[in-house]
Parts: sequence; C-alpha cells; structure tokens
Amino acid sequence: QLQLVESGGSLVQPGGSLRLSCAASGFTLGHYAVGWFREAPGKDREEVLCISSSGLSTYYEDAVRDRFIISRDNTKNMVYLQINSLKPEDTAVYSCASKHSPMCSRYVRIDYWGQGTQVTVSS
Repeated sequence: QLQLVESGGSLVQPGGSLRLSCAASGFTLGHYAVGWFREAPGKDREEVLCISSSGLSTYYEDAVRDRFIISRDNTKNMVYLQINSLKPEDTAVYSCASKHSPMCSRYVRIDYWGQGTQVTVSS
C-alpha cells in the first residue's frame, strides 16, 4: 500500500521544539520532492516549505524561515520537519505530501498526502 504517515505532533508550550516525521511506504520517497503543509484553525491549508529529492529546501513562508528546518533521510524513506521556538500561531494540522517531481514547485501535482499530525502550542 502506497502511503505517507506523519507522526510527532503534540501539545507543547510556547518556545518549545518538535520534530515531525513523514514516513513513506510502498514507494521510494527519495525520488520525489516533499512538501510540509499546515492547516490552522479557520484557515486554508498552505504549503510552508519543501525539500527536493537531493535535499534542497524551499521556504514558502518567510515567517518560519529561522525556525523550521526540513530534512530527509532517503535511506530510511523519511522526511522530517524540525520546528523550534514554537509560537501559538504555529498551532495547526501538519501534513506531508509527495510531489510528482524531484524538484520543489507549487505548481507540481501532489501524488500522495499523509493524514496529518496535530501540533498545538499553548501554555
């Protein structure tokens, strides 16, 4: 079965850190770019950043540039999102998605979505 599964979301205090994981099964994730998206309460889902198959990062939200780090381990078929200095406005469902290209682009078709993992930032 071809799928993506996210994990690592939880309730954290402001200023804390989390590492989200995106695990692929049934296909070689390393061949494709992967984007991390988030959907905050009452807002549309938006792509935050992306990593190409070779490991190059593309940020789509300037507000996270200093706090979010995307990485991948193609030997493990995994992509990660490290989130530091968490803020209440980071509260959202975070989802990963594999793209129909090894390169990051907002115009490339999404092949597979994960089910999402909830991140809640609150004191």
